Amino acid sequence: MLLINLVFTTFILSALTLSKSVSAEQLNFVRKDLGDKIKFSYHWLDHLNVEKTLDFTLPKHLIFNRFRKFKSFKSEFSEAYIHKEIQACIQEKPFKGVQVNFEKKEGKTQINIKGKKTVDVNKAYQELAKLEKKYRAEYLQKINYQPFITYNGINTIKPNHVLIAEQSVQDLKFFKGLVLDEVNVKNIRKVTNFVLGFVQSIPYAKLESRITSSGAGFSPPLNLLYRNKGDCDSKVTLTAAILRALMPRINLSIIYIENHALLGIDVLPENDDITIKRDSVTYVLAEPTGPAILALGTIATFSKQAILAGLYNAEKFK
Repeated sequence: MLLINLVFTTFILSALTLSKSVSAEQLNFVRKDLGDKIKFSYHWLDHLNVEKTLDFTLPKHLIFNRFRKFKSFKSEFSEAYIHKEIQACIQEKPFKGVQVNFEKKEGKTQINIKGKKTVDVNKAYQELAKLEKKYRAEYLQKINYQPFITYNGINTIKPNHVLIAEQSVQDLKFFKGLVLDEVNVKNIRKVTNFVLGFVQSIPYAKLESRITSSGAGFSPPLNLLYRNKGDCDSKVTLTAAILRALMPRINLSIIYIENHALLGIDVLPENDDITIKRDSVTYVLAEPTGPAILALGTIATFSKQAILAGLYNAEKFK
């Protein structure tokens, strides 16, 4: 594993060096305050070195209220929610033959169960475990997070990028008219390349470790547009949401490699497209992050090496 990590790091460094020679930044970005609305204007070069533009206006309440409560994950808040719900549940329907005590020690709540019969205590602990699992899942769903297992088996908690993208589709439906006017043809590949160039040209923010960051640094789609900056997880989520708004029935999948994310799109592969196959669906891979402006099917060297080595996992959209 150490050898793989060393080699993989080398791929990352070489790919980043390569990206600097083929990258293209935004030619111009303007955000103008119009009172209760904000106008956004973008100007960039696409993968064919052709100038592209986008202009749109969004209500402030939509920008600032959508995912307004989204924050980095705090385990203490999660545990407080779980214990509160468990306590309410037990008060309404007590466990039979036992006493349940909630005790705080060093700022943490411990649940102790006592009873005369071992069988009753064991059964109560089993029921308690079920409740903890139920309310933990419920809490993560409420705050748009999810359990996540990395390709090498590390358990952690991360933002639920698929869910956030799906919840953002309605906000981004205005892209449909704008993009189809620019592309002039309803072609999945051309539409996707237009969206990729737009997102790739948005300035990049370094991704914090998914294992240790607890979601710090992630920007939901509208927040990313307002800040005009985002890490790879944020950019993949924005790209997926826009493509879903443009093509509601297309199959999409987010692919996670070490400290990076790609997007998989269900479209007929061409030439040397890099693909993966999941659940009988072949996904052509895309690099929304930038700064390299890469067309659909072309990904960075370190991404390709990770995919070929099987060092990834994927989450598909419904």
